[in-house]
Amino acid sequence: MDTDINHKKGEIDMMPIGPLMIEHRLIERMIKQFQKELDTIRDSKPANLDFVDQAVDFIRTYADRCHHGKEEDILFRDMERKPLTDELRKIRDELVEEHKWARAMTGKLVTAKAKYLEGDIAALGELIKTGEELIGFYPVHIIKEDKHFFLPVMKYFSREEQDKMLEEFFQFDQRLIHEKYRKEVEDMERGAG
Repeated sequence: MDTDINHKKGEIDMMPIGPLMIEHRLIERMIKQFQKELDTIRDSKPANLDFVDQAVDFIRTYADRCHHGKEEDILFRDMERKPLTDELRKIRDELVEEHKWARAMTGKLVTAKAKYLEGDIAALGELIKTGEELIGFYPVHIIKEDKHFFLPVMKYFSREEQDKMLEEFFQFDQRLIHEKYRKEVEDMERGAG
């Protein structure tokens, strides 16, 4: 990762991919925990549905809205103005489709859990299968971004553009918690009305 001390500001300069790669490390840690829980469920122990809720919240809020949000809403948007190679555009398009797939699979996980709670014992198998698909997906997706996409793409951005992107990432993260909980309250209000 390209980091230099900026003596003028007394800060560390970081490429915008730095925070994204740091987020990947936390996603990898969560995926390991998810795998442990699925192993426990598979070993005929009771399903920890609270953990499933936590995993879904993590995937939806952190992996998708926070992490994929910065990629799609900022990095990919800014890439539109760059003369990227066909290969990099192809990878970006694949990443967008993979993000959509992960969202759909997370929805299937929620549905399987709900069916299981309603007494559909077979839904536990669907929950395990869907969880395993997500667990298998994230490491491959992360390697594609870390090893084949992030660094080549940064070559298209000046230091000034990268700094602006980092600032936008910071602002995006600042708004995220307010967005999440405002939506939750609005959903509750609609349900109560």
